Parts: sequence; structure tokens; C-alpha cells
Amino acid sequence: MSIALQVKTYPHIGSDPEIADGKPIIIGARITVRCIAGYYQMGMNVDEILTTLPHLTPSQVHSALAYYFDNQEEVDTDLAESSDVEFWKSQVVSYPNQETLNT
Repeated sequence: MSIALQVKTYPHIGSDPEIADGKPIIIGARITVRCIAGYYQMGMNVDEILTTLPHLTPSQVHSALAYYFDNQEEVDTDLAESSDVEFWKSQVVSYPNQETLNT
């Protein structure tokens, strides 16, 4: 008996290297799966997410959540990295004349 490897596909979920550094997004909406996962982790249900992002459809949100549940470690890591304030501070370019711009 052979077991076939099944590749999972998620309707409405894709990636584009020019959007969100290639992280999974809702196609046509530019909303990342990590965004939907973040709302879910804050305790929001699908209806509340749809109220917050009214341009999405229920099937888009459910597809993003299905992707999240099947790839939770990857998405949680992405969410943690995107929320790392110290990391983002380290990415800010310091210019020599920055002090003169703030006066």
C-alpha cells in the first residue's frame, strides 16, 4: 500500500514576493495571513474580523484561518518577528543630519 502525499491548497491564499516579503496573503486584498491570525489570537471571531476588515468575504477569512491552523508554527514565528519593536528600531536608517530635521 502506498500513501500519496497530499499537497494542501487554500482558496484565496497566495504569495507575491513584492507584497509582504512573500508572506502568505489573501489574494487581491494585500492582507496577510499573519494579520488574520493576530486578530484571532486577540480573541476575535470571524464576524468580528469581518467587521474590522469589511472588504473581505467570510470565505477569505476562513481560508486564512485554515492556512494558519495548518501552518501555525510558521505564522506564529512571522507574527512574533513582525511585532518585535527592537528589531524594527534596528532597521531604521540613521542619517547624519537627522537632528537638524527634528528642530
